[in-house]
Formats: sequence, C-alpha cells, structure tokens
Amino acid sequence: MISRISILGTGLLGTSVGLALRAAGFRGAIVGWNRSPAQARLALSMGAIDSVAADPIEAARASQVTLLAVPIYATLDFMEKLAPVLGPSHMVTDVGSTKRMISEAATRLYNTPEHAAFLPGHPMAGKERGGAALADANLFRGAVWLFTPASASSNPHSSSEREKWAIADEGVSWPGAALMCTWREWVTKMGAKTLDLDPVRHDELVAWVSHLPQFTATALSALLKEEVGSAPELKDVGGRALREMTRLGASPFSMWRDIAHTNTEAVERALLALEQRLAHLRENLRTPELRSQFEQANKFRRE
Repeated sequence: MISRISILGTGLLGTSVGLALRAAGFRGAIVGWNRSPAQARLALSMGAIDSVAADPIEAARASQVTLLAVPIYATLDFMEKLAPVLGPSHMVTDVGSTKRMISEAATRLYNTPEHAAFLPGHPMAGKERGGAALADANLFRGAVWLFTPASASSNPHSSSEREKWAIADEGVSWPGAALMCTWREWVTKMGAKTLDLDPVRHDELVAWVSHLPQFTATALSALLKEEVGSAPELKDVGGRALREMTRLGASPFSMWRDIAHTNTEAVERALLALEQRLAHLRENLRTPELRSQFEQANKFRRE
C-alpha cells in the first residue's frame, strides 16, 4: 500500500497525475515540488498536491513513491542525487519521453536489494503547452502508459503477483517490487492502459509516432511564419487543416531539446525518411504515383 507520494515537477504531467490520483480515490499524502514555486503553489491550489516541499530530496526520502515529472536531463540528475539517499523501501518512477538513457541509469543506480526500485515510465498523453494551469484529471484516461522495466523483454504480460516475484528475482527488493506493482495498479485506476516495452524499441517507436510529428509541425510552423506569417489574410484563409497541422508548433523548446538530444539517431532516421518521401511527392505531382501515395495514406488512417 502506498501512503505517501512525492511529485517532483508540478507542470502539466505532474499536476495531472496528482489530480488523477485523487479522482481515482487515492487517500494518501501527495507532496509536490517545482523549480518554479509559483507552479507548485498553483498545483496546491488546484488540489493536485497537499503540500509544497521545500527540498525535493527530503520529500523523496519521506515518501514511498517518487514521480519525476521533469525534463529528461533533470530526471537523470535527480536519479543521481536520489540513489544514495533512498533505500529498498522506496520506489522511483518517471514520465520521460525517451527511455534508453533513463533505463540505463536505472540499471546502474537502482534495482538491487540495497537500493531503491526504479520503474521507467512514459504516459502517451499531454498537450502542446505545459504548466500546471492546463492540468487535467482525465488526461490519462484512454491513453497508453508505457513502461520499460528490465524485465520488459522476458516477462511482458505477467500478472501482478507473478511480476513481483519476477522483479524480486532480478535483484529488486521485495518492498520495491511490491511498490512497482501497486504503482501500476494506480496508473490503471487513473484510466490508462499499461504496456511494457524494451527501452531501445520504445525510443525507436516514439521517434516515428511522437517525435516526428512534433518536429514536422515545428518545421512547418516556422516555415509558415517566415513565408506568410505577416499576411493579413492568413487567419481567414487558413482553416482547419492549418490549425491541425500546426497545433504542435506551440510546444516548448525546453522539453523537446532534451528529447532531441537523447533520441538523436532515431529522430534523424525518421526525419530523413520524411524528407525522402516529401521529395518523392514533389517529383510526382503530375504522375499516377501521387494517387498511390494518397491511397497508402488513406489505408493507414482506416486501420
């Protein structure tokens, strides 16, 4: 049973987790911390947390479960700082959008009988803008919450009880293994579906389905700003297609910088493939091949 959770990072995701936990019936204490005290106070006023921590390390030490809801490099930094002060009765998890580096750090610093457990996670939910003000208790309802534990390849569909034994066999303490399973249960209560993936496979997939759409929208929005951004008719001419295709252009660089730096090769491959496909379209605007590309796209959308 989890009686106290610390959320380090009360932005969109962290505050949404606090709200979702309360909506799901969590009755334990939730303490929050944010680099911006104003964001932490806002999360408090919204009811996502019960108190604001002055020291994030001490907040984690006093909690059974700590959620790292900060950018990826900040997550890695917290992992280094928390590992020496947390013990086998603690569990740490995160919401980072890339998992290879975080999973490697988890293997190096956590998940032994003497150390805290660490369960790398990534909810496939969010908005183009961040901040506690946009938090939503229903943000994770119907979404997939990915996990990349060390046992992802060998034990991807185990039941809760068997999973605890499997994790303990890998070296994770029994209290840590139990906390991992209980956290998974709360994620499900928040309305999400859980899925385990190998961390490398995770990063390859999200490069295509999440990172490529973001960088495409960023490039398109920046191009439009330069080419027609000053046109007085733009708001009248640009309709639904413009809004949908550029919505992600509002996403903050502060978050996507870390994603670009920690998943560079996979994103490069996806961007190169898109560049080649766009060139193919450009070269076939007046040939039957254009029809086949639309048919392929329609088939993807139908499926």
